[in-house]
Amino acid sequence: MKVLELEVTDYCCTPLHDGAIDEERALAMAPVLSALADPVRLRIVSMLLAAPDGSSCGCDLEEPLGLTQPTISHHLKVLREAGLVEGEKRGRWVHYRVVRERLSEISAALVV
Repeated sequence: MKVLELEVTDYCCTPLHDGAIDEERALAMAPVLSALADPVRLRIVSMLLAAPDGSSCGCDLEEPLGLTQPTISHHLKVLREAGLVEGEKRGRWVHYRVVRERLSEISAALVV
């Protein structure tokens, strides 16, 4: 099995309650929050988290979401680029899982 390599910048988020964050941290955090702000991508993250083994083939998301494969692929690409999901190639298909550490970082930054 080949794990897809992702180029993800440092998204480690300064807690907002520790004072005003600088421009660099805001620029790093905004794409992650933007990726989660889309209803389809939020549903994808939720579905991946709820999957029995914690991962799902992108092809298995089409029917429940009522979307085509290219649309699902686009949303998964946005989530990958934000460092929120990662994919593992299994044969012809890619199975995705949520990067829980990234969600924990975001959660910690937003908790007051």
